[in-house]
Amino acid sequence: MTDHLFSFGHGYSAKALTRLLLPQGGWRITGTTRTEEKAGALRLSGVSPVIWPGGEAEVQLDDVTHLLISAGPNEDGDPVLAKMAGAIARQAPRLKWVGYLSTTGVYGDHQGGWVDESTPLSPSTERGQLRVQAEAAWQLLASEAGFPLHIFRLAGIYGPGRGPFSKVRNGTARRIIKEGQVFSRIHVEDIAQVLAASITSPRAGAIYNLCDDDPAPPEDVIQYAAELLDLPVPPAVDFETADMTPMARSFYAESKKVRNDLIKSELGIRLIYPDYRAGLQALLASEGRSQTR
Repeated sequence: MTDHLFSFGHGYSAKALTRLLLPQGGWRITGTTRTEEKAGALRLSGVSPVIWPGGEAEVQLDDVTHLLISAGPNEDGDPVLAKMAGAIARQAPRLKWVGYLSTTGVYGDHQGGWVDESTPLSPSTERGQLRVQAEAAWQLLASEAGFPLHIFRLAGIYGPGRGPFSKVRNGTARRIIKEGQVFSRIHVEDIAQVLAASITSPRAGAIYNLCDDDPAPPEDVIQYAAELLDLPVPPAVDFETADMTPMARSFYAESKKVRNDLIKSELGIRLIYPDYRAGLQALLASEGRSQTR
């Protein structure tokens, strides 16, 4: 029997999951995108594309067994719930797994302290507040309609095409220094393996933090990238005087270390990239392989 995953907002993380599921066989994957150009790229990867939001408020979910929601909320709330709550509720009896990709930003600022899935939610940014509201809205619908919701709180995502190397190479990288600042990260391939493990072993109502084992100051990551490239370490810039966009500056409003024990104990995850050093080494190696093909 073929399972059918419908992916709302089929972006970076969803594509990584696709690369894991399709080779296994027994999977059909449909993903939404906003443009026909991106739809063509999805077709080439084996995903059936749907232009959404489009002319119709709802898309057909009649034979869908799994849902993945990557689309983020905005000031009007969660865009998938706004248009698709009714269709999802009607499909609930046939849904084996529903995954919602959230963010560790829901925990707010802990001044470099540790948080886990039981930590009270206290976001200090508007983005984090919108995520808390979206999580609650999905939990309410899951409770009312009776489908197995799983919430994944993602740390900062990196991976192929999303690393520090290009900025280090072109000289635009900076080591922004803010005392006590620390971030958690997660490689996109580790996101994919956690989602796949949860699909295999679903637990309705589960919430998981997705991050690696080594929260670190952002300047350390930039320095290590420069060392790997054998290039000069970018200059240190004080956060207070740094020229940054409001969006970039807002990422420094919160400092915390995120625990990932639950994905290991419950889903049996062994991280492919347990720290940023392993992840950056692999990214650089993959660049070299691509250049020799």
